[in-house]
Amino acid sequence: MTWLRLALANLSLSPLTSAVNVVLMGLGTASIVLLLLAGAQLSDTLSRDARGIDLVLGAKGSPVQLVLATVYHADIPPGNIRQREAQRWTEDPRVREAIPLSLGDSYRGFRIVGTTEAYAGLYGADLAAGRFWSDPMEAVVGSAAAQSAGLGVGSRFTGVHGLAEGSHSHESRPYRVVGVLEPTETVLDRLLLTSLESVWELHGDGGPSEQEDEHAGGHDGDDDHHEHDDHHEHDRHADSGHSDADREITAMLISYRSPLASMTLPREVNADGSLQAASPAMEISRILQLVGIGFDALRAFSWALIVTAALSVFAALYGSLRARRGDLAMLRCLGATRWELLLALLLEGLLLSAFGVALGFAAGHGAMELLGGWLERTRGVALTGWVWVQSETFLLLGLFGVGVIAAAIPAVQAFRTDVARTLAEG
Repeated sequence: MTWLRLALANLSLSPLTSAVNVVLMGLGTASIVLLLLAGAQLSDTLSRDARGIDLVLGAKGSPVQLVLATVYHADIPPGNIRQREAQRWTEDPRVREAIPLSLGDSYRGFRIVGTTEAYAGLYGADLAAGRFWSDPMEAVVGSAAAQSAGLGVGSRFTGVHGLAEGSHSHESRPYRVVGVLEPTETVLDRLLLTSLESVWELHGDGGPSEQEDEHAGGHDGDDDHHEHDDHHEHDRHADSGHSDADREITAMLISYRSPLASMTLPREVNADGSLQAASPAMEISRILQLVGIGFDALRAFSWALIVTAALSVFAALYGSLRARRGDLAMLRCLGATRWELLLALLLEGLLLSAFGVALGFAAGHGAMELLGGWLERTRGVALTGWVWVQSETFLLLGLFGVGVIAAAIPAVQAFRTDVARTLAEG
């Protein structure tokens, strides 16, 4: 405890310098911690939301856009496809299960998805209350959507075109909530599920393209008239009726009967010309690669801050050593060994590093919790600061190593202090 008190007393002699060193170390540490937490949780979330989905059949366009729209519900789908065209591939013996999705509407930013009960089963979801739909215009809501939008069994809500608030709504045809799902910690928590028939009844032919709705939402005046005309056009389709062969869906989620299907089925679908096949696993890799480029740049900047902090610690200890040579010589005269002086200087460096690391980890996890809460409210992405990822352990050890290295040269200088010469020089 004597050497610890001495180290703390020495650091308190220059409080401003010590505080600057701690803050620099803390900023660099917090930045890296934030990136590690976000990267690890984002990767886990992407993998969790795509589990059980080997292939997505959809309209021609960007495969990344198709996967983002239909697997993660974070984008606008390329368009709709004929149900019969997708059905032809779902009857392939290489396909174990096929789940249709029909998108187009939302409620308070939560997407309304026309599908089957199998979609909830894909994520192992159980009902917390109520039942699944049995008639058109009945809906089952995810736990996060229910809590945020204040929906429960018996509630009614009206869908609007696209994902933007203020778009044209189906006031005359509200949905009735008949069930609420248990939390699954997947994208399912943020969705409102209903039957395909509900979507077809509202739109007549499988639903309007969200691309068109988003485009319409960016104008005023004439577009209100355009949306009004679209609404009547949808009603005319609904009144005239459509055969099952003409029904449209947004996508079909495919799971393989055997991994060998991945070698042939996507290529055959893409060669067909009318549909696009996108592999969520492949697109996840592309997304993470793109995100990783930005993370790498931020991580490099964070390490630059830490190196700057280490150099600052070195400069502070080295300057302090030169000013305290007489004190160190007196300690030697009082019985302190060379090794004790070495450890005393190393302890000062470790204390500065420890304070900076503690500040950085606390700030990083706190910032992640605040950011995660904001993202969950605004984007439906659940991130938290109340986790510890394995890479943080290596970071912790590395940061203390940086502290030891920064203090090593001043500590060695203290070890080599010549007592007689120092006292003679005064």
